[in-house]
Amino acid sequence: MKKAPQWDALVRAAFLARRKAYAPYSGYAVGAALLASNGRIFRGCNVENASYPVSICAERVALGAAIAAGCREFDGIVVATRGPKAGTPCGLCRQALSEFAPDLPVLLVTPEGDRAHWTLSQLLPGSFGPKDLKERTERS
Repeated sequence: MKKAPQWDALVRAAFLARRKAYAPYSGYAVGAALLASNGRIFRGCNVENASYPVSICAERVALGAAIAAGCREFDGIVVATRGPKAGTPCGLCRQALSEFAPDLPVLLVTPEGDRAHWTLSQLLPGSFGPKDLKERTERS
């Protein structure tokens, strides 16, 4: 059984990452802190671009940093947004995280104090993952 994340450290890291966000178009800064199973924390912030599809979300920045460092197993993620209600990861981020941790614990936070706990499987029910490709390949 995986150890429960130490949420306080992840929350601090997510808010620190949020301060670094580059969001001149939307004004919606997002920070993420992804906890690898080896205890390392990887931070990410959203990076917008004048060509909107080129933009990348905080969650995928953190995931990419973790993958580049050789981490493939994760125990939790915190996503820091603003507003009275915490924002959930977009569909692309849900799918990207699901590749590595389909039942990842997710904590959403805002500076205003809102918090919401989910699992990735709750946010992305019926996800498509590596096992689905294997099953389809075997049937071909």
